[in-house]
Amino acid sequence: MTLFEQKILDLVRKIPQGKITTYEKIALKLGNKYLVRFIGNCLAKNLHLITIPCHRVVRKDQKVGNYALGVAKKINLLQNEGIIIKRGKIVNFNKVLYDFNLN
Repeated sequence: MTLFEQKILDLVRKIPQGKITTYEKIALKLGNKYLVRFIGNCLAKNLHLITIPCHRVVRKDQKVGNYALGVAKKINLLQNEGIIIKRGKIVNFNKVLYDFNLN
């Protein structure tokens, strides 16, 4: 894992339980909005799925997105944290959105 990938994982560790963020928010925090796909690939290599809660990273269109253990597992983890999901989308998206620049 590169130092830059480690920096991404360190940001993901900061997402509190019961909150979500987007790949785009992470990319913007890192200073480059074009890193979204790279961030997704980095999170797909995450070997510490609960310690580094990549299940809390979702798409900006409010869809849950992919997960190494499957979408159903990601939805289950998010729901266990109080995130409401209907038809694969986060309900009250802005209310549960964690913004690194504001928190």
